[in-house]
Amino acid sequence: MILRNITKLAAHTKTRFGVIFISGLLIFPQWLKAQNHSVAREWIETILETIKREEGRPTVHARNLFHATVAMYDAWAVYDGKATPYILGQTLGDFSCSFEGFELPENLNRDSARDVTISYAAYRVSRRRFDQYSSQGRTLEVLDSTLQVFGLNERFYSTDYSDGSPAALGNYIAECIINFGLQDGSHEEDQHENYSYRPFNPPLKPEIPGNSNLKNPNRWQPILSQNYVDQRGLDSDLFPWNYLSVVTQGEFLTADWGEVRPFSLTEKDKKGPNQLYLDPGPPPFLNYEKDSLASEAYKWGFLLVALWSSHHDPADSVKIDISPGVRGNYDEFPQNFTDYPDFYHLKEGGVKTLGHKRNPYTGKPYAPNKVLRGDYSRTIAEFWVDGVNSVTPPGHWFKTLNYVNDHPLHEKKWGGKGKPLDQLEWDIKAYLTLGGALHDAAIASWGVKAHYDYIRPISAIRFMADKGQCTDPDLPHYHQLGLPLIEGFIELVNRGDPLVGKDKEHLHKIKIRSWKGPEYIKNPRNERAGVDWILAENWWPYQRYSFATPNFAGYVSGHSTFSTAAAEVLTLITGDPFFPGGIAEFTAKKNQFLLFEDGPSQDLLLQWATYHDAANETCLSRLWGGIHPPADDMEGRKMGKVIGMKVFGLANQYFQGK
Repeated sequence: MILRNITKLAAHTKTRFGVIFISGLLIFPQWLKAQNHSVAREWIETILETIKREEGRPTVHARNLFHATVAMYDAWAVYDGKATPYILGQTLGDFSCSFEGFELPENLNRDSARDVTISYAAYRVSRRRFDQYSSQGRTLEVLDSTLQVFGLNERFYSTDYSDGSPAALGNYIAECIINFGLQDGSHEEDQHENYSYRPFNPPLKPEIPGNSNLKNPNRWQPILSQNYVDQRGLDSDLFPWNYLSVVTQGEFLTADWGEVRPFSLTEKDKKGPNQLYLDPGPPPFLNYEKDSLASEAYKWGFLLVALWSSHHDPADSVKIDISPGVRGNYDEFPQNFTDYPDFYHLKEGGVKTLGHKRNPYTGKPYAPNKVLRGDYSRTIAEFWVDGVNSVTPPGHWFKTLNYVNDHPLHEKKWGGKGKPLDQLEWDIKAYLTLGGALHDAAIASWGVKAHYDYIRPISAIRFMADKGQCTDPDLPHYHQLGLPLIEGFIELVNRGDPLVGKDKEHLHKIKIRSWKGPEYIKNPRNERAGVDWILAENWWPYQRYSFATPNFAGYVSGHSTFSTAAAEVLTLITGDPFFPGGIAEFTAKKNQFLLFEDGPSQDLLLQWATYHDAANETCLSRLWGGIHPPADDMEGRKMGKVIGMKVFGLANQYFQGK
C-alpha cells in the first residue's frame, strides 16, 4: 500500500508539477520506517551536518535551526487540521504571510504528500541560509544530496500551490520564512554584521605576558591570536585551508542579536531601564576607587576560574565520584553574587548537589563512579565546548533530543500524558519547541552580552596579575585591584623560586598553580601540558593555542542559557526530569577522546540522571575550561529556565490550535 501510494504521488507530481522523481523516493518510506526515523528527523540530521562544516556561530545556527523547525512545523500543521501554523497565514509584527488554504488532490496519499511538503520547506530555508555563508558548496552539497536521496528535484522552484502541489506548498512556506528572516532584526542581508558595536579595549596578544594595554577591566577584550583555527578546523582533511598565521579575533559576534524577533519572549519580558529581555542586572564590576561587594565578587569569581585550572592533571591522583548519586540534583539557584560561595566549591571544583538517592526506573541506588579529577575536568571541558568541527551548542541539544527519541524506553507521550504520538508528530512538536527555546536563549543572552560587554577570564586574570596582590598591604607588590593570595594556589614569586628568572626579573610577581598552557604541547596526540606553578601573567584557559576565548563578551554565558533552556524543554515535553531508564552515559576512550592534549589517562564514563544534571555539567565545563566566571554561568542558568517554561507554554498553544 505504501509503495502504491508513493508511486501514485510521484506520477501525479511528475505530470502536473514538473518535479522529476527518481526511484529513491520509492524506498524512502521503507527506509525511514526501517530506521524508525521521520522525514523531520532526517532533515534535522542533515542540517546538523551542514553546521559542522560551517563557522561556529551559535546565535546564527540557533536561528537557522529554529526557522528550519518552523518550516517543517508549518508544513505539518497544514495537514494536521488542528494545529495553528507559526507563519503560514499569520502576521508577525509587520510581516504577513498570506495563505488561501490548501486542498490535496484525492488521488494523492496524504502522508506521502506531507513528507514532500516538509522536505521542500526544510530544504529551501536551509539552502538559502547556508548559501550565504563561507562554506557554501561544502554545506550545500549535503542539503542537495538529502533531497536527491528522497527522490526530489532541487530544480523545482514553483510556489504556486493552488492546484494542490505538495512540493509547491513546501516552497511557498520556505519563501515566507526566508522573507520573514530578511526583516527579523538579524541583519541577514549584511551577513549578520554589527551596525553599532565597537570594542572598547584594544586586543590582547596572549603570546605576550600580561595585559598592560587593557583600558577597562570590566569590558570585553578581543584576542589577537597566532595560528588561528576557525570552526571548520585546522586538523580536518576536508578543510585544511582554514588556518591563518596571525588574525584578530574579529568583531563581537552578532552584537545586535538582542534585536532579533524571538519566539516566546515579548515586550513584557523586557526588564529594567535597559529594556533587555530577562535582564539579570549588571555583573560584578571591579571598582577602581574603593572596595565594594561587587569588587569582591569580581575577584572571587575570576579567582575561582584560576583555582579550577589547577585541576587539569590526572597525575595529582585526586579522585572524585561523578555518579548521579553524588553529582546530580542541585538545589535552588543562589539569588545574589554574595551567595555564590555557598553554591560553588572554590578550591575543589563543582557545585553543591544533593545527589539522587535512587534511579526511579530501577529502584536501585546509582553505583559509585570514581574517576581522576584531572581526567574529568579536561573531558567535560572538551565534551561540551562545541567549538571546532562541531554542531555548536544549539546543535548539541538537538543531538541530545535525538538520543532520547531513539531510546527504547522513551514513550512519545507529549508532556508525559495521553496516548503516544506517532514518530513524525512527536519530532515536529519536539523540534519546534526545542528550536524556539534555543533561539530565544540566543536572543536574550546576546542582548545581555552586548549591553554589559563583560570581560573574559584570560583578560581579567592577567590584568589583576599585572597589578599584583590585594591580600596584604605589608607584602610586596600590593595593589587594590590585584589577585587574592591563597597558599598553595596563588603566591608571590620570592627569592630562590625557580620562576624568579636569571636576573630576578620576576621577583615578587604573582604565580598561579595552574594548567601550564598549550605552548607546552607540541603533539596533542601523545603529550599533555600538566599542572605546575606558572607566572600569572602567562595564565591561559584550558583551550587550544589558537582559540584562547570566544569572540564575544562573557556575561551571560551562552552555554548556560542554551543548556538550561534545553534541559527545561526536555523535562517538560517528556513529562519526566530523568533520561529514559534514569541515566544517560558517554564513554571518553583512553588517550583518544581529548583533542587539546593527550587523554583521558583512562576510559572515563560521563553519566547524567536528569536533563538538568547534563545542563549543570555543561555550565561547569565552561568554568573548568577557563571561559566563564560563576556570574556568567549562574545568571545564564536563571534566564534559560524561564525561557524553557515560556516556550513550552506557547508551543502548546500552537499545537492546540489556540
